[in-house]
Amino acid sequence: MRTIIVYISLLVFSLAFQEVFSQEVASVETEVTSEKKSKAFFEKKKAEIIAKEKEKLRYEIERINDQLKQGKLSREEAEKQKKEYAEKHARNIENKISILNNNMELRERNGDSSENYIAIGGKGKALDININTNDKYDNRTTTDLVIAAGFNNALEKGQSLNDSDFKIAGSRFFEIGWAWKTRVFKNTNWLRFRYGVSFQLNGLKPTNNRYFVEEGDMTRLENFDLDLDKSKFRMDNLVVPIHFEMGPSKRTETENRLHFSTYKMLKIGIGGYAGLNIGKRQKLKYKADGDKVKEKLKNSYNTNDFVYGLSAYLGWGGATLYGKYDLNPIFKEPNKELYNFSLGLRFDVD
Repeated sequence: MRTIIVYISLLVFSLAFQEVFSQEVASVETEVTSEKKSKAFFEKKKAEIIAKEKEKLRYEIERINDQLKQGKLSREEAEKQKKEYAEKHARNIENKISILNNNMELRERNGDSSENYIAIGGKGKALDININTNDKYDNRTTTDLVIAAGFNNALEKGQSLNDSDFKIAGSRFFEIGWAWKTRVFKNTNWLRFRYGVSFQLNGLKPTNNRYFVEEGDMTRLENFDLDLDKSKFRMDNLVVPIHFEMGPSKRTETENRLHFSTYKMLKIGIGGYAGLNIGKRQKLKYKADGDKVKEKLKNSYNTNDFVYGLSAYLGWGGATLYGKYDLNPIFKEPNKELYNFSLGLRFDVD
Protein backbone atom coordinates (compact mmCIF):
# COMPACT_ATOMS: atom_id res chain seq x y z
CA MET A 1 0.00 0.00 0.00
CA ARG A 2 2.87 2.38 0.80
CA THR A 3 4.28 1.81 -2.69
CA ILE A 4 0.89 2.63 -4.22
CA ILE A 5 0.61 5.87 -2.25
CA VAL A 6 4.10 6.94 -3.33
CA TYR A 7 3.34 6.32 -7.02
CA ILE A 8 0.01 8.12 -6.87
CA SER A 9 1.51 11.08 -4.98
CA LEU A 10 4.29 11.48 -7.53
CA LEU A 11 1.80 11.23 -10.36
CA VAL A 12 -0.57 13.83 -8.90
CA PHE A 13 2.29 16.21 -8.09
CA SER A 14 3.72 16.05 -11.61
CA LEU A 15 0.30 16.56 -13.19
CA ALA A 16 -0.50 19.48 -10.93
CA PHE A 17 2.82 21.14 -11.76
CA GLN A 18 2.18 20.76 -15.48
CA GLU A 19 -1.31 22.25 -15.11
CA VAL A 20 0.04 25.31 -13.31
CA PHE A 21 2.80 25.77 -15.87
CA SER A 22 0.41 25.43 -18.82
CA GLN A 23 -1.93 28.02 -17.28
CA GLU A 24 0.95 30.49 -16.96
CA VAL A 25 1.91 30.01 -20.61
CA ALA A 26 -1.70 30.35 -21.74
CA SER A 27 -2.07 33.59 -19.78
CA VAL A 28 0.95 35.18 -21.49
CA GLU A 29 -0.23 34.15 -24.96
CA THR A 30 -3.69 35.53 -24.29
CA GLU A 31 -2.40 38.93 -23.19
CA VAL A 32 -0.50 39.34 -26.47
CA THR A 33 -3.45 38.64 -28.78
CA SER A 34 -6.46 39.53 -26.62
CA GLU A 35 -7.02 43.08 -27.89
CA LYS A 36 -6.84 42.15 -31.57
CA LYS A 37 -9.20 39.21 -31.13
CA SER A 38 -11.61 41.31 -29.07
CA LYS A 39 -11.98 43.95 -31.78
CA ALA A 40 -12.42 41.32 -34.48
CA PHE A 41 -15.04 39.58 -32.35
CA PHE A 42 -17.02 42.79 -31.82
CA GLU A 43 -16.97 43.62 -35.53
CA LYS A 44 -18.17 40.11 -36.31
CA LYS A 45 -21.03 40.43 -33.82
CA LYS A 46 -22.06 43.80 -35.24
CA ALA A 47 -22.34 42.26 -38.69
CA GLU A 48 -24.37 39.37 -37.27
CA ILE A 49 -26.78 41.73 -35.50
CA ILE A 50 -27.39 43.72 -38.70
CA ALA A 51 -27.88 40.55 -40.77
CA LYS A 52 -30.34 39.02 -38.29
CA GLU A 53 -32.44 42.17 -37.97
CA LYS A 54 -32.56 42.59 -41.75
CA GLU A 55 -33.68 38.98 -42.09
CA LYS A 56 -36.45 39.52 -39.55
CA LEU A 57 -37.57 42.70 -41.38
CA ARG A 58 -37.61 40.85 -44.71
CA TYR A 59 -39.85 38.18 -43.22
CA GLU A 60 -42.28 40.80 -41.86
CA ILE A 61 -42.46 42.62 -45.21
CA GLU A 62 -43.15 39.35 -47.05
CA ARG A 63 -45.93 38.56 -44.60
CA ILE A 64 -47.47 42.02 -45.07
CA ASN A 65 -47.28 41.70 -48.87
CA ASP A 66 -49.06 38.33 -48.69
CA GLN A 67 -51.84 39.86 -46.61
CA LEU A 68 -52.07 42.75 -49.08
CA LYS A 69 -52.46 40.34 -52.02
CA GLN A 70 -55.16 38.42 -50.14
CA GLY A 71 -57.06 41.63 -49.48
CA LYS A 72 -56.65 41.38 -45.71
CA LEU A 73 -54.85 44.75 -45.62
CA SER A 74 -55.33 47.99 -47.51
CA ARG A 75 -52.35 49.56 -49.29
CA GLU A 76 -52.25 52.38 -46.73
CA GLU A 77 -52.28 49.94 -43.78
CA ALA A 78 -49.60 47.80 -45.42
CA GLU A 79 -47.29 50.78 -45.94
CA LYS A 80 -47.90 51.90 -42.37
CA GLN A 81 -46.94 48.48 -40.96
CA LYS A 82 -43.86 48.26 -43.18
CA LYS A 83 -42.69 51.63 -41.88
CA GLU A 84 -43.30 50.61 -38.26
CA TYR A 85 -41.38 47.35 -38.63
CA ALA A 86 -38.52 49.12 -40.44
CA GLU A 87 -38.24 51.63 -37.60
CA LYS A 88 -38.45 48.84 -35.01
CA HIS A 89 -35.61 46.79 -36.47
CA ALA A 90 -33.52 49.92 -37.10
CA ARG A 91 -33.83 50.74 -33.38
CA ASN A 92 -32.97 47.14 -32.51
CA ILE A 93 -29.77 47.41 -34.56
CA GLU A 94 -28.92 50.76 -33.02
CA ASN A 95 -29.54 49.59 -29.44
CA LYS A 96 -27.71 46.28 -29.75
CA ILE A 97 -24.68 47.87 -31.40
CA SER A 98 -24.72 50.55 -28.72
CA ILE A 99 -24.56 47.81 -26.08
CA LEU A 100 -21.63 46.26 -27.94
CA ASN A 101 -19.80 49.59 -28.11
CA ASN A 102 -20.44 50.28 -24.43
CA ASN A 103 -19.16 46.85 -23.53
CA MET A 104 -16.02 47.40 -25.64
CA GLU A 105 -15.36 50.66 -23.79
CA LEU A 106 -15.95 48.87 -20.48
CA ARG A 107 -13.40 46.24 -21.43
CA GLU A 108 -10.79 48.82 -22.38
CA ARG A 109 -11.36 50.74 -19.19
CA ASN A 110 -11.56 47.72 -16.85
CA GLY A 111 -9.41 45.02 -18.35
CA ASP A 112 -9.32 43.18 -15.02
CA SER A 113 -13.10 43.09 -14.60
CA SER A 114 -14.32 40.13 -12.58
CA GLU A 115 -17.50 39.79 -14.64
CA ASN A 116 -17.74 36.58 -16.60
CA TYR A 117 -20.04 37.69 -19.42
CA ILE A 118 -22.68 40.16 -20.56
CA ALA A 119 -25.74 38.78 -22.35
CA ILE A 120 -28.20 40.69 -24.52
CA GLY A 121 -31.33 39.43 -26.16
CA GLY A 122 -34.79 38.18 -25.38
CA LYS A 123 -35.88 34.81 -24.06
CA GLY A 124 -32.99 33.13 -25.82
CA LYS A 125 -29.58 34.73 -25.48
CA ALA A 126 -28.69 36.66 -28.60
CA LEU A 127 -25.11 37.23 -27.53
CA ASP A 128 -22.65 36.14 -24.85
CA ILE A 129 -19.54 38.26 -24.31
CA ASN A 130 -16.86 36.75 -22.10
CA ILE A 131 -15.02 39.48 -20.16
CA ASN A 132 -12.46 37.23 -18.49
CA THR A 133 -9.44 36.89 -20.81
CA ASN A 134 -7.26 34.68 -18.64
CA ASP A 135 -7.94 31.52 -20.66
CA LYS A 136 -6.27 30.53 -23.88
CA TYR A 137 -8.56 31.19 -26.86
CA ASP A 138 -8.23 27.78 -28.51
CA ASN A 139 -7.01 25.16 -26.07
CA ARG A 140 -6.74 22.06 -28.25
CA THR A 141 -5.55 19.90 -25.34
CA THR A 142 -7.66 19.28 -22.23
CA THR A 143 -7.21 16.98 -19.24
CA ASP A 144 -9.46 14.81 -17.12
CA LEU A 145 -9.43 12.15 -14.44
CA VAL A 146 -10.14 8.60 -15.64
CA ILE A 147 -11.76 6.01 -13.37
CA ALA A 148 -12.76 2.49 -14.44
CA ALA A 149 -13.97 -0.63 -12.65
CA GLY A 150 -15.58 -3.95 -13.47
CA PHE A 151 -15.03 -7.67 -13.96
CA ASN A 152 -11.65 -9.28 -14.54
CA ASN A 153 -10.55 -12.77 -15.61
CA ALA A 154 -7.82 -14.73 -17.37
CA LEU A 155 -7.99 -17.48 -19.99
CA GLU A 156 -5.75 -19.54 -22.19
CA LYS A 157 -6.15 -19.07 -25.94
CA GLY A 158 -9.24 -20.95 -27.08
CA GLN A 159 -10.44 -21.57 -23.52
CA SER A 160 -14.11 -20.92 -22.71
CA LEU A 161 -15.07 -18.54 -19.92
CA ASN A 162 -17.18 -21.35 -18.45
CA ASP A 163 -13.97 -23.34 -17.97
CA SER A 164 -12.06 -20.48 -16.32
CA ASP A 165 -9.94 -21.19 -13.25
CA PHE A 166 -11.18 -17.92 -11.72
CA LYS A 167 -14.50 -16.73 -10.35
CA ILE A 168 -16.39 -14.63 -12.87
CA ALA A 169 -18.19 -12.34 -10.43
CA GLY A 170 -15.50 -12.32 -7.75
CA SER A 171 -12.56 -11.35 -9.96
CA ARG A 172 -12.51 -7.60 -10.51
CA PHE A 173 -10.33 -4.74 -11.73
CA PHE A 174 -9.94 -1.06 -10.88
CA GLU A 175 -8.16 1.66 -12.82
CA ILE A 176 -7.44 5.30 -12.04
CA GLY A 177 -5.40 7.71 -14.12
CA TRP A 178 -4.89 11.09 -15.70
CA ALA A 179 -5.52 11.63 -19.40
CA TRP A 180 -4.81 14.34 -21.94
CA LYS A 181 -7.13 14.79 -24.92
CA THR A 182 -5.87 16.65 -28.00
CA ARG A 183 -8.01 17.71 -30.95
CA VAL A 184 -6.33 16.29 -34.07
CA PHE A 185 -7.70 18.80 -36.60
CA LYS A 186 -7.83 22.57 -36.20
CA ASN A 187 -11.45 23.31 -37.09
CA THR A 188 -13.23 20.06 -36.27
CA ASN A 189 -13.34 17.80 -33.25
CA TRP A 190 -14.57 14.49 -34.68
CA LEU A 191 -11.17 12.87 -34.00
CA ARG A 192 -9.29 13.22 -30.71
CA PHE A 193 -5.97 11.75 -29.53
CA ARG A 194 -6.05 10.60 -25.90
CA TYR A 195 -2.98 9.65 -23.87
CA GLY A 196 -2.02 9.58 -20.23
CA VAL A 197 -0.88 7.57 -17.23
CA SER A 198 -2.99 4.96 -15.41
CA PHE A 199 -2.67 2.71 -12.39
CA GLN A 200 -4.38 -0.70 -12.88
CA LEU A 201 -5.29 -3.23 -10.20
CA ASN A 202 -6.23 -6.61 -11.73
CA GLY A 203 -7.64 -9.18 -9.31
CA LEU A 204 -8.18 -12.91 -9.83
CA LYS A 205 -10.01 -15.21 -7.41
CA PRO A 206 -9.25 -18.90 -8.05
CA THR A 207 -12.07 -21.44 -7.95
CA ASN A 208 -12.33 -24.70 -6.01
CA ASN A 209 -10.42 -23.69 -2.86
CA ARG A 210 -7.13 -23.12 -4.72
CA TYR A 211 -4.26 -20.66 -4.51
CA PHE A 212 -1.06 -19.91 -6.44
CA VAL A 213 2.13 -21.72 -5.47
CA GLU A 214 5.55 -20.72 -6.81
CA GLU A 215 8.23 -23.39 -7.15
CA GLY A 216 11.32 -22.29 -9.04
CA ASP A 217 10.31 -21.16 -12.52
CA MET A 218 6.84 -22.67 -12.18
CA THR A 219 3.70 -21.04 -10.79
CA ARG A 220 0.56 -23.14 -10.59
CA LEU A 221 -2.77 -23.42 -8.80
CA GLU A 222 -2.93 -25.98 -5.99
CA ASN A 223 -5.57 -27.01 -3.47
CA PHE A 224 -5.28 -25.43 -0.03
CA ASP A 225 -5.21 -27.79 2.95
CA LEU A 226 -7.95 -25.87 4.82
CA ASP A 227 -11.21 -24.30 3.70
CA LEU A 228 -10.45 -20.88 2.23
CA ASP A 229 -12.80 -18.00 2.95
CA LYS A 230 -10.89 -15.91 0.44
CA SER A 231 -8.18 -16.51 -2.13
CA LYS A 232 -7.21 -13.53 -4.27
CA PHE A 233 -4.24 -12.89 -6.55
CA ARG A 234 -3.63 -9.24 -7.54
CA MET A 235 -1.36 -7.63 -10.12
CA ASP A 236 -0.66 -3.88 -10.06
CA ASN A 237 0.35 -2.20 -13.32
CA LEU A 238 1.52 1.31 -14.15
CA VAL A 239 0.73 1.89 -17.83
CA VAL A 240 0.55 4.54 -20.54
CA PRO A 241 -2.78 4.22 -22.38
CA ILE A 242 -3.19 5.68 -25.89
CA HIS A 243 -6.51 5.94 -27.74
CA PHE A 244 -7.97 7.54 -30.83
CA GLU A 245 -11.40 8.84 -29.83
CA MET A 246 -14.12 9.53 -32.40
CA GLY A 247 -17.54 11.12 -32.13
CA PRO A 248 -19.59 14.30 -32.57
CA SER A 249 -19.22 17.39 -30.40
CA LYS A 250 -20.85 20.77 -29.89
CA ARG A 251 -18.84 23.80 -30.97
CA THR A 252 -19.11 26.99 -28.90
CA GLU A 253 -17.26 30.15 -29.90
CA THR A 254 -17.15 33.30 -27.79
CA GLU A 255 -14.94 36.35 -27.83
CA ASN A 256 -12.11 34.72 -25.93
CA ARG A 257 -12.71 31.01 -26.28
CA LEU A 258 -13.26 28.29 -28.83
CA HIS A 259 -14.64 25.18 -27.15
CA PHE A 260 -15.80 21.75 -28.32
CA SER A 261 -18.00 19.85 -25.87
CA THR A 262 -18.65 16.09 -25.94
CA TYR A 263 -21.20 16.32 -23.11
CA LYS A 264 -24.06 13.88 -23.80
CA MET A 265 -22.42 12.88 -27.10
CA LEU A 266 -21.62 9.43 -28.48
CA LYS A 267 -17.92 8.56 -28.41
CA ILE A 268 -15.82 5.59 -29.45
CA GLY A 269 -12.23 5.03 -28.37
CA ILE A 270 -9.81 2.49 -29.85
CA GLY A 271 -6.21 1.99 -28.76
CA GLY A 272 -3.99 0.20 -26.30
CA TYR A 273 -1.59 0.50 -23.40
CA ALA A 274 1.90 -0.48 -22.32
CA GLY A 275 3.73 -0.32 -19.04
CA LEU A 276 5.19 -2.19 -16.09
CA ASN A 277 3.94 -4.73 -13.60
CA ILE A 278 4.99 -3.05 -10.35
CA GLY A 279 3.47 -5.40 -7.78
CA LYS A 280 2.16 -8.94 -7.22
CA ARG A 281 0.51 -10.22 -4.09
CA GLN A 282 -1.81 -12.92 -2.85
CA LYS A 283 -4.34 -12.70 0.00
CA LEU A 284 -5.61 -15.76 1.84
CA LYS A 285 -8.28 -15.90 4.54
CA TYR A 286 -9.12 -19.10 6.42
CA LYS A 287 -9.70 -20.59 9.86
CA ALA A 288 -7.10 -22.68 11.67
CA ASP A 289 -7.92 -24.26 15.04
CA GLY A 290 -10.92 -21.96 15.34
CA ASP A 291 -8.87 -18.78 14.78
CA LYS A 292 -9.26 -16.49 11.79
CA VAL A 293 -6.06 -16.22 9.77
CA LYS A 294 -5.18 -13.60 7.15
CA GLU A 295 -2.08 -14.00 5.01
CA LYS A 296 -0.60 -11.51 2.55
CA LEU A 297 1.99 -13.20 0.39
CA LYS A 298 4.34 -11.13 -1.77
CA ASN A 299 6.52 -12.84 -4.33
CA SER A 300 7.54 -12.62 -7.98
CA TYR A 301 5.19 -15.47 -8.97
CA ASN A 302 7.14 -15.58 -12.26
CA THR A 303 4.96 -12.88 -13.81
CA ASN A 304 6.04 -10.83 -16.82
CA ASP A 305 7.37 -7.43 -15.80
CA PHE A 306 6.36 -5.71 -19.05
CA VAL A 307 2.64 -5.52 -19.86
CA TYR A 308 0.89 -4.36 -23.02
CA GLY A 309 -2.49 -4.83 -24.62
CA LEU A 310 -5.48 -3.52 -26.53
CA SER A 311 -8.36 -1.48 -25.12
CA ALA A 312 -11.51 0.23 -26.34
CA TYR A 313 -14.55 2.07 -25.02
CA LEU A 314 -17.99 3.01 -26.30
CA GLY A 315 -20.55 5.19 -24.61
CA TRP A 316 -22.42 8.42 -24.11
CA GLY A 317 -20.91 11.50 -22.51
CA GLY A 318 -18.71 10.82 -19.49
CA ALA A 319 -19.70 7.15 -18.99
CA THR A 320 -18.60 4.40 -21.38
CA LEU A 321 -18.45 0.62 -21.62
CA TYR A 322 -14.76 -0.26 -21.35
CA GLY A 323 -12.78 -3.36 -22.23
CA LYS A 324 -9.08 -4.26 -22.20
CA TYR A 325 -7.08 -7.35 -23.14
CA ASP A 326 -3.45 -8.10 -22.27
CA LEU A 327 -1.45 -9.33 -25.25
CA ASN A 328 1.29 -10.61 -22.96
CA PRO A 329 0.72 -13.74 -20.86
CA ILE A 330 0.58 -13.24 -17.11
CA PHE A 331 3.36 -15.74 -16.37
CA LYS A 332 6.73 -16.28 -18.01
CA GLU A 333 7.62 -19.45 -19.88
CA PRO A 334 7.40 -22.37 -19.28
CA ASN A 335 4.19 -21.61 -17.38
CA LYS A 336 0.66 -21.87 -18.70
CA GLU A 337 -0.14 -18.95 -21.04
CA LEU A 338 -2.95 -17.08 -19.30
CA TYR A 339 -4.11 -13.74 -20.76
CA ASN A 340 -5.77 -11.20 -18.50
CA PHE A 341 -8.84 -9.31 -19.73
CA SER A 342 -11.36 -6.89 -18.20
CA LEU A 343 -14.82 -5.53 -18.92
CA GLY A 344 -16.49 -2.72 -17.00
CA LEU A 345 -17.48 0.93 -16.91
CA ARG A 346 -15.18 3.88 -17.47
CA PHE A 347 -15.79 7.46 -16.32
CA ASP A 348 -14.03 10.56 -17.65
CA VAL A 349 -14.23 13.25 -14.96
CA ASP A 350 -13.50 16.71 -16.40
